Amino acid sequence: MLVGLRDFSKSWPGKILGAFLLVGVAGFGINNVIADFGSNTVARVGNEEITSREFLRAYQSQINRVAQQLGSVPTAAQAESFGIPTAVILGLSEGAALTNLADQFGVGVSEAKLGQMLRQDPSFQGTLGNFDPSTFTQVLQMSGWTEAEYFKARGDEAKREQITKSLFAENALPKVGLDLVNNYAATKRTIDYITLTDTNIETPAAPTEDELAAYLTQHQSEFRTVESRRVQMLDLSVASLAATKTIDDAAIAAEYERAKATLTTPERRTIEQVALTTEQVAQFEAAAAEGKDFATAVAETGVTPTPIGTLAQSEVTDAALAGAAFGLQQGAFTLIDGIGGRRAIHVSEIVPAGEPTLDDARDQIRNSLATAQARNEINDVLDQIEELRAAFRPLTEIAERFGLQLYEAEVTAAGTELSVLPNLAPEDRSRVSQAIFKAQDGQLIPAVSLTGNAHLWFDLAEVKPARDQTLDEVRDQLTTLITEERTNNALLALSKELVARLEAGEAMADVAVSLNLFPQISTPFSRFGADDGSIDNVIAQAVFAGGPDHKGSAVSSTGEYVVFDVAENTAPTEPLAPQAITNVENEARTGLYTEFVGALRDDAGLRINQQALTQLLTLNYGQ
Repeated sequence: MLVGLRDFSKSWPGKILGAFLLVGVAGFGINNVIADFGSNTVARVGNEEITSREFLRAYQSQINRVAQQLGSVPTAAQAESFGIPTAVILGLSEGAALTNLADQFGVGVSEAKLGQMLRQDPSFQGTLGNFDPSTFTQVLQMSGWTEAEYFKARGDEAKREQITKSLFAENALPKVGLDLVNNYAATKRTIDYITLTDTNIETPAAPTEDELAAYLTQHQSEFRTVESRRVQMLDLSVASLAATKTIDDAAIAAEYERAKATLTTPERRTIEQVALTTEQVAQFEAAAAEGKDFATAVAETGVTPTPIGTLAQSEVTDAALAGAAFGLQQGAFTLIDGIGGRRAIHVSEIVPAGEPTLDDARDQIRNSLATAQARNEINDVLDQIEELRAAFRPLTEIAERFGLQLYEAEVTAAGTELSVLPNLAPEDRSRVSQAIFKAQDGQLIPAVSLTGNAHLWFDLAEVKPARDQTLDEVRDQLTTLITEERTNNALLALSKELVARLEAGEAMADVAVSLNLFPQISTPFSRFGADDGSIDNVIAQAVFAGGPDHKGSAVSSTGEYVVFDVAENTAPTEPLAPQAITNVENEARTGLYTEFVGALRDDAGLRINQQALTQLLTLNYGQ
């Protein structure tokens, strides 16, 4: 039926009928959508528009980041309370303001530069490390991008980068600023301290039945199951359909012979590195000057190198490391800056670039051929599945007929359980979970359209409504919570009592003896914590919250109750390290950039189409 309708729409009678339908529908109000300029615009900064597609992509990306932090996908109401729509608009408006300025200055980017950026983008590289057109097309489809949108976005990105580098690349902090940062970051303190445990307090009484019941009543909202729905799912995408294809060895061999001239394996290098102290840096520099090899330098300094692996340059995520390693001869080493100081980089072996063998390229070619077949067939398979669904055929039968995988999951509104679908993009999970929770049992459920010409069908197997948990279900959990709460309250009260004794002049040793404890002495540490991890950043921040003779207590990140007395305060005697100065200046430039772009946006004027924005969010994410 669907095939017949599609064929009719392509004929001259079908096109004429479509024109009459368009005119007829226009008479009932659709003309407003066509005629109103900017109906697809959610905001404008100067002459730059922020379209609905741009907003939805950025919004979904932000939702995914929040979901990773929370462990669940936020609802539309939660996203609004978090300020996500506003944050997305502000972020996009900053880019639009810079693009507007770049256009005023006549800054542009050539097609050659765009081509270079495309070839260097690791998202579009095949398993052999070279640009793969089919991967480029597939990634764009899965992400909901057109080629024109991609090149415009990359072009705007390049223009903005030219502006920011021109304005902020050489900005440096004055010496007084660096001294203030140095005093803040490099001042060190030593403390005498004790760590309290539950052995230092009386064992809390076990909660009674009445106390358990009262606690549950007070915290009932925390002890409630969420609604879940068990569903059977079938997805159709280029990837899932390609997985059903069997490509014989003869076809793979023929494709290899046809395309092997364009296939290359990138150069790979076996890399190792070692972090160095100031003294070890001098030893390595001396070894390099004397022509000694890496193994000799390592033996003389007593350090242990860390293997990085045998990697192509595109696989090395550290840009400084990649640049250094791929500029060395085999067996050579060099020194570069690291986060905490200098480090030595050594290349022990170089595997040159070359033409892959048939076995090397077999999997890539098989996947490429299967994907091509799937891309040609997916629309026909989609029509057939829709007709079978309209005839109320079960998903099990449809999956078996087309060789597709059938999945089952008990899904909550958060949608995290949808990770069982390997071909479902994370940004589509919220859309699928919303469809599942809107579905009515016993009704024919339409397919959910996904990015990249993909679709998903599901049937409800069981609905489990949310409910309050009973005392019997959570008794042990409540007992543990109440006992822990009482223990923590007792330890906190004891900590305050001991701090008061220290402030009254009692020595830490005497306070410790009264608890049958021995006071400990820390190594000198900064406000960010001790290098050996004995003092974490939470305790360190509490120690630096007072003056040089500060006494106090804090709960560490691991839950330990620490009472301390500052024994020594040491100001820095050396200036900031070069790498630290670079990091501080980068942060300062980031602050200047933020202020500059904010002012640009204010000057250009940010105008938000609130009605369009609200409709867009409601249509795609619900109320």
